[in-house]
Amino acid sequence: MSEHDQVDSPVAPSADYESALDTDQTEAKSNITITESAQGYLADLLSKQDTDGIGVRIFVEHPGTPRAECCMAYNQPGEEDSADLRFTYDSFSAFIEAASVPYLEDAVIDYNKDRFGGQLTFRAPNSKVPKVGADASVEERINYVLQSEINPGLAAHGGDVQLLELIDEEGVGLTAVLKFGGGCQGCSAVDMTLRQGVEVQLKQQIPELTQVIDETDHTRTENAYYK
Repeated sequence: MSEHDQVDSPVAPSADYESALDTDQTEAKSNITITESAQGYLADLLSKQDTDGIGVRIFVEHPGTPRAECCMAYNQPGEEDSADLRFTYDSFSAFIEAASVPYLEDAVIDYNKDRFGGQLTFRAPNSKVPKVGADASVEERINYVLQSEINPGLAAHGGDVQLLELIDEEGVGLTAVLKFGGGCQGCSAVDMTLRQGVEVQLKQQIPELTQVIDETDHTRTENAYYK
């Protein structure tokens, strides 16, 4: 199960919040809403699995990045993590991945019936917003710098840049692989932007990085700011 759409007029859920399963964990809270219609749809779906105690697990893949994807999966009994947050409804439980909680702030899962049947929707307006705390990973810190400091400047030329992957190679160190888009793709000045701007700024704020490389296909120049 995986949905990522807009939702209108959310309905307050009828669920009691339960604290993290492991009481030794620092208590966390989530304001995610699963509407009554979505609860009914999920309960019906889970009842067809013929597994006592089956629930749903809710999480975000690539959180805090432009590639963020909000997901739901079946949670077989015993598959939940001790740090998960648990919401108990009338017919099932929903387990929220602890690491995804900050990115699911104000999230709403809804089910809208229509003449074709219906659609489960998942709106999470903060899933792509970088979060940087004391224990933030290098990837989270890179995305924070890109989204909060670098992309606002590139947006003036209709461009943007995102992190594709991090590569930790022996003898080379940690490499950030980037991809430019919009007005930066195919731009004749993109190499200067990378070397004198993006790379310098990332290395200054993230000293673990040894190099920054660009894997954009710059043969496509239809949107380039400078040609």
